[in-house]
Amino acid sequence: MRLLFLGDVMGRAGRAAITEHLPKLRDDWRLDFVVVNGENASNGMGLSGEHAKLILNAGADVVTLGDHAFDQKDMLSFIESEPRVLRPINFAKQAPGRGVGLFNDRRGRKVLVSQVLGQVFMKRAYDDPFSAMDEVLRRHPMGGQAQAILVDMHCEATSEKMGMGHFCDGRASLVVGTHTHVPTGDAQILPGGTAYLTDAGMCGDYNSVIGMEKAEPMRRFVTGMVKGRFTPATGEATLSGIVVETDDRSGKATSITPIRHGGRLQQSGL
Repeated sequence: MRLLFLGDVMGRAGRAAITEHLPKLRDDWRLDFVVVNGENASNGMGLSGEHAKLILNAGADVVTLGDHAFDQKDMLSFIESEPRVLRPINFAKQAPGRGVGLFNDRRGRKVLVSQVLGQVFMKRAYDDPFSAMDEVLRRHPMGGQAQAILVDMHCEATSEKMGMGHFCDGRASLVVGTHTHVPTGDAQILPGGTAYLTDAGMCGDYNSVIGMEKAEPMRRFVTGMVKGRFTPATGEATLSGIVVETDDRSGKATSITPIRHGGRLQQSGL
């Protein structure tokens, strides 16, 4: 199975890149299943129902969220009616929606997708991500009901993301980090057969400060003063992520390829 995961969609520029490029990439690269992190797609803060539909209609099979999951208030109700949008599994149990789902690819094969939030340097003390992920993976062992298992680890600390990768090694097809908006260069297949990347990067304008127009972040860094709101940068976006091929019988990864398409970054793809 050939899986594509795209990092955090950032504002209007990221949405435009998804709608312009993803349908063609899905055909050109013969993708079986696509997961997109939509955490910042609506003005850089959360995801609205309208923008979730846009990403799904462009070719995503699943959209994951993150710590800003419910910044757009309509997501509180939208996520209850749209199972293809996932919030983190270690949110409060009373939170709407769900953090794990079993989906079909276009050939009917099963893909398990889950997202979990880290704890280190995060603003809120979320439930333990490792025990939450362990419970999911115990219920869905590799080589069982799902032909592939994908984990989106949404957090600040690279060490915590790496810890989750090793924790899931041999138990998931792919563990990929999101949230920090900068693609890392450590794509690899771990000893147990799990594809791993510390951060997928963002789908946004890289002539920015992690996707935001530069003026206000720079002002705060230089002066320590707040003058205005952060606003997403609107230049041409780069789609950033990873393509992983897996073995249907074992669920293990057989190849991993970093993806950078369009925009300012050096291009990389299949």
